[in-house]
Amino acid sequence: MELLKEVVGKVARVAVLYQANNARNMFEFKEVLPASARALGLTLQRSEVSDADDFERVFAAINKDRPDGLHVLGGPLMNANVKRTIGFALKSRLPSVYERREDVEAGGLMFYGADEAESYQRVAYFVDRILKGAKPADLPVEQPTKVEFAINLQTAKKIGLTIPPQVLARANKLIK
Repeated sequence: MELLKEVVGKVARVAVLYQANNARNMFEFKEVLPASARALGLTLQRSEVSDADDFERVFAAINKDRPDGLHVLGGPLMNANVKRTIGFALKSRLPSVYERREDVEAGGLMFYGADEAESYQRVAYFVDRILKGAKPADLPVEQPTKVEFAINLQTAKKIGLTIPPQVLARANKLIK
């Protein structure tokens, strides 16, 4: 959210597109994102889908309300329909933030999150420890230590958005 505000400038309302029957999405929409939005003075627009048939209806509602940005949460339904969400964001000229780097490689505007390769390496480490007899309850809980910030410059150009130089300098992956 903070990066979206930095990139767009005068962002006030952000549509959050998420899967209604996904527990992680519901937690993120109800518990995590509101705190960030309040801190940044943003209003969140609820945009939930339950199945693949909901997308066109939700896209029409988003267009009607005309938010300043789009935050797409992950999950099976969202991942399976990422081309639709990217196409919608491009057509509507909405700056978009995604929860997977590959979504930005496919045409989304930005991604900020845990480095997947490092995360999978840590998972392998814990699986190895468990297979060697460690009790899962005795293993520490870890948070990601390496994050990625990717920006799709082609998408920025298509929607008429100029990414500020200070934001570009922080990105570790620029898609040209």
